[in-house]
Amino acid sequence: MAHPSPWRIEASALIALALPMIAGNIAWSAIAATDLLLLGRRGAESVAAGALAINLFHALLIFGMGLVTAASPLIASERGRRRHSVRDVRRTVQQTLRAALFFVLPAWAILWQCEAILLAMGQQPDLAHGAGQLMRGLQWALLPFLCFTTLRNFIAALERPIWGLLVMLVAIPLNIVAGWALIFGHLGLPALGLFGAGLASSLSSSFLFLGLLGVILIDRRFRRYSLMGRFWTRDRERHRQVWALGLPIAITLGFETTVFNASAFLMGLINRDSLAAHAVALQISALVFMVPMGIGQAATVRVGIAYGRGDRAGVGRAGWLALLIGTGFALCSGALLILMPHMLVSAFLDLSDPANARTIRLATSFLAVAALFQLVDAAQAVGAGVLRGVQDTKMPMIFALIGYWVVGIGVGTLLAFPLGLEGVGIWLGLASGLGAVALLLIIRWSLRERLGLLPG
Repeated sequence: MAHPSPWRIEASALIALALPMIAGNIAWSAIAATDLLLLGRRGAESVAAGALAINLFHALLIFGMGLVTAASPLIASERGRRRHSVRDVRRTVQQTLRAALFFVLPAWAILWQCEAILLAMGQQPDLAHGAGQLMRGLQWALLPFLCFTTLRNFIAALERPIWGLLVMLVAIPLNIVAGWALIFGHLGLPALGLFGAGLASSLSSSFLFLGLLGVILIDRRFRRYSLMGRFWTRDRERHRQVWALGLPIAITLGFETTVFNASAFLMGLINRDSLAAHAVALQISALVFMVPMGIGQAATVRVGIAYGRGDRAGVGRAGWLALLIGTGFALCSGALLILMPHMLVSAFLDLSDPANARTIRLATSFLAVAALFQLVDAAQAVGAGVLRGVQDTKMPMIFALIGYWVVGIGVGTLLAFPLGLEGVGIWLGLASGLGAVALLLIIRWSLRERLGLLPG
């Protein structure tokens, strides 16, 4: 009987790991969208104030998520070196949790000043005040969510990510019920409005962390790592490794997040219809992006395991398969955006309402550019993931700065304003920026042996 090829074995392992990661990313998006959907029942002003607070919160949250992502390649490489390693895996998890705490303390101080920050940015006083109310409840979600993300990276590196997905699926209805009760005053609770929306998210994030921690403490295969044992023991070397690997990832995600924030600001300079169409097209693209994002997360683990055991061929197989699968999906999703744009837009806008006609036309034109956008976005997401697997995070950070802020914003601004392409020009700029990052990452991955990125 013929044995399956190493490529087939690797593809099966990669897909089995990626699917729960993808589903978990989609579940996270659903949780994040719940509060705004509930606030929509209070009116447009509540939605606007909530969006301001959530955007500020997510800027710091995504930075923190980048920092704790360091746990994934560190644990994966340790498992590659010693399959049943316990102490070093525990050291990594504990020091990543401590790094999250050190980051959260100043972040809380910033978020506490939400209203003042938004006023300094020129936002309307009533909206800034409402955002500040919501943030008083929301900011406490930061630490438990980063702790949950760390534990999710831990179980993913052990190639058992399904538990993270299951906890998230339970959290979705809990978040809806908590928001409904705390915002509107049901189940015998006071109506807390915007503050209640933020508090509901903090409670849901706490459930995510405590729920996954409970699984880890009960499950026999997780329990043997004794993650909470001697938690406060100082470990400067591993703490330094977490920051050295995680900080560039955090900055990279910061560059990517802020370039999309800047694109929304540029759309606002054009007109309201362009801004609304941009928001719709970006929501559709962001949902599709959950797939290559999950593939990139899985690739970090698979590449990291091969890297840890010194398997150069295994590193190459895991990385190239991830890039092939990620870009293959992007070709399919790009075709969907080209062939069925009106169906996708109809999820957000009433196609029969004449008042939406211009916004719909603009959104469909943006989705045509997004078809190209998907291919390069998938390539850069997976490319960053495979390089993290070989613990290469500093050069991708520089690539992100160049691609997003020099190429992306530069080309987008030029096309949109002096050359008169307006919103389509901004989207072409975003696509060119992502394309530049993707190209640089793939070139670096191709030259990994010459650059000394592989173990000797």
